[in-house]
Amino acid sequence: MKLLRSTLLLLLLLCTSNNFAQIIQTTLDPGELPAPPSNWTKKNQLGFDISEIAFVNWSAGGTSSISGLFKGEFNRTYIRGNHKWANELIIKYGLNQQDGTELRKTDDAFLFNSTYGFRKDTISNWYYSAKFNFNTQFTDGYNYPNKDVAISRPFAPAYVFLGAGAENSDKKKNRTLYFSPITLKTTLVLDQTLANQGSFGVRKATYIVDPMDPNSKILVENGQKVKAEFGILLTGYMKSEIYKNIFYENRLSLYTDYLNKFGNVDIDYDTRLDLVVNAYVKANIGVHLVYDDDIKTKKDFFDPATGTTSQVNNGPRAQLRQVLGVGLVYAFQ
Repeated sequence: MKLLRSTLLLLLLLCTSNNFAQIIQTTLDPGELPAPPSNWTKKNQLGFDISEIAFVNWSAGGTSSISGLFKGEFNRTYIRGNHKWANELIIKYGLNQQDGTELRKTDDAFLFNSTYGFRKDTISNWYYSAKFNFNTQFTDGYNYPNKDVAISRPFAPAYVFLGAGAENSDKKKNRTLYFSPITLKTTLVLDQTLANQGSFGVRKATYIVDPMDPNSKILVENGQKVKAEFGILLTGYMKSEIYKNIFYENRLSLYTDYLNKFGNVDIDYDTRLDLVVNAYVKANIGVHLVYDDDIKTKKDFFDPATGTTSQVNNGPRAQLRQVLGVGLVYAFQ
């Protein structure tokens, strides 16, 4: 009897040990382990602002209009050890329709930024960085109400910045400052008509007077489509919550060329105030200021002798755009 009890106890221990081993083996199955954390972080945000005003027999007068603005912001950031690679894509496109006028463009932008940085340790906010920036538009631009002659087109202009320098990036304060003493700026004007006019700073076409017709000119050399500059670039970004659900965002870019009018600074400053109603509704107020000595404004000139209207350069001017909108925002991973 004693031998029987010992045998049963030994069999029970063996079964328990086998089940326990199976539990451990099942728990540690590599196929069921959670995936390791990714070095990539991403952010996607789409938005649509709309404003409308309508008048019917309104005694004070007014013009009915409707405006819409589509916006998209996409971010991809790779961080591993002392390496950081940040990518950002911003797209905007807006239209406006008023009674008695054609559909007009209000905003048009395609902006891509890519920055690679390396720091000595994981504590420092300073990086040795290289930056690439590309900026253009989607559709033709006009000096309204003149829609016969385009003053800009896709890739006319397009701007490419490529350089190396130092960047201070503070994630907690959501602030980035980048300085590059060696930056190549390339201006593309891939439309030959605009290139021949010398638009956006490229060398314009060369003409001579037609010996058979003094009132006509003969094209000798086309205008250049690419202009390269080498200079200093300073960019800054900051976004902070100044009050609950009110965010203040700033983007600044300053550039000056070493060889062509050094000290004459190209300015691109975009500031925006976002008022968050909830996860899907947001109001924003923004101001965008641009000054570039190579960008000449256009104005219509009427020639009484020929009875024709043409566009002529009106010199460089500060460009200012103000935006006030309320719309829907959708963020996703």
